[in-house]
Amino acid sequence: MAKMSTVCYIEKDGQYLMLHRTKKENDENHDKWLGVGGKFEANESPEDCMLREVWEETGLTPTAWEYRGIITFVSDVITTEYMHLFRVTDWTGDLKECDEGDLDWIDREKLLSLPMWEGDRIFLDLIGAPHPFFSLKLTYSGETLTGAVLDGRVLPMPYTAVDR
Repeated sequence: MAKMSTVCYIEKDGQYLMLHRTKKENDENHDKWLGVGGKFEANESPEDCMLREVWEETGLTPTAWEYRGIITFVSDVITTEYMHLFRVTDWTGDLKECDEGDLDWIDREKLLSLPMWEGDRIFLDLIGAPHPFFSLKLTYSGETLTGAVLDGRVLPMPYTAVDR
């Protein structure tokens, strides 16, 4: 059975709030930098899941957001995952410590230099651009990105922002 999850990139003054995953045991995302988010609970919509996960991991409550796309992860190692992508531009609350890793505000132009899944670089490019709601399929062999399909169009590998 496929997994359903959300990921949320919280934006402020040209920076994104990123989570450096360092604290969970047996974490498939260990030592990678990600947006905040997680798995759906029973009866949740994508927005319900995003709001709950952001609050649990950061202490913040989003008040303005965009539902930007859906990403399908296919892997020869882990279960297929459908991840709903959000971008938050306003919130209330105070940032708290996260039990999954360290939260840090990272300048947008420095994001791609961080250790992350290769496919994350594609959707980080898309969420900051004037691109409509999108569907992105990412195929991995182990941790190597072997294919990407954006809105039904195969992207060249390796991907660069100009390939969009």
